[in-house]
Amino acid sequence: MNMEEIITLDYGSGGKKTSRLIEKMIVPALDNPALAALGDGAVIEGFPKLAFSTDSFVVDPIFFPGGDIGKLSVCGTVNDIAMCGAEPKYLSCSFIIEEGMALSDLEKIVESIRLQCEKSGVQVVTGDTKVVEKGRGDKIYINTAGIGFVKYPGLDPKNIQPGDSVIVSGTVGDHGTAVMLSRSGMAQVELKSDCAALNGLCEKILDTGAKVRVLRDPTRGGLATSLNEFVENTELSIEIEEKLIPVKPQVQAACDMLGLDPLYCANEGKLICIVAAEDAEKVIAAMHETEEGRDAAVIGSVSDRYPGKLVMQTGFGGRRVLQKLTGAQLPRIC
Repeated sequence: MNMEEIITLDYGSGGKKTSRLIEKMIVPALDNPALAALGDGAVIEGFPKLAFSTDSFVVDPIFFPGGDIGKLSVCGTVNDIAMCGAEPKYLSCSFIIEEGMALSDLEKIVESIRLQCEKSGVQVVTGDTKVVEKGRGDKIYINTAGIGFVKYPGLDPKNIQPGDSVIVSGTVGDHGTAVMLSRSGMAQVELKSDCAALNGLCEKILDTGAKVRVLRDPTRGGLATSLNEFVENTELSIEIEEKLIPVKPQVQAACDMLGLDPLYCANEGKLICIVAAEDAEKVIAAMHETEEGRDAAVIGSVSDRYPGKLVMQTGFGGRRVLQKLTGAQLPRIC
């Protein structure tokens, strides 16, 4: 491809260079009939009930251990759709690129999107590209929107009942910690983001026939914030045990060094599942059969003892009320 080695404002003009960028780099990588039409919208096959989500990604740095902004943009939207009990199908993808960005970096990001779409079973069917002046952006921002077909209706926090089991699919805080270490120049090879698409894991859980009340991916704000959202302003509480929550030793060490709490660090490849207690064992067994759920664990239960509260039994035997995240513990994390 005979292009300059960096993005210039010409690539956002809507003219020949915009067309070259789209037709020579983006469309070949993400090729499918709907996208190839190059319309401002896409005509796609439908379904009786749809799930729809949109998200923007501004992570810094754009390349981090375990992923990059391209992979993250696909996984993030796929996961939001999957948590609705839907099969993710179609994505839009819009790039806002800063003048001066290396074309080689953009190629890597587009390839990452292609690989993750292939792995997740989704297609990018429409999109947009804009270029902003140097100093008016930060290399690249990506917006993705997603559509999925609802196969398992009825997932809702309102379904949660006392006695239900609280399950997390694996170690928490991996993404936020990996990005922060990378940003600070202290990246460790053995500590990577957990960035992953969870639609296969969700399907595995829901296919067990268990009474699954709700699924949630605890991204910004982490595990503690997501659990708080389930019970705030209700008569229910969630009680968890610190010793049952899986945390990698490297994550705990890094959080201690940075003054962070793994329970509030972002995750991009983990989910919370609240399920009827009698079904917890079979759900855990199903999750353990997958790569994404191999470290799944029951970490607590729903009760009505502390209305509206998330309470953790600490390793010292005491109890601690965990609030929602206050302020920006980890800015530009996704």
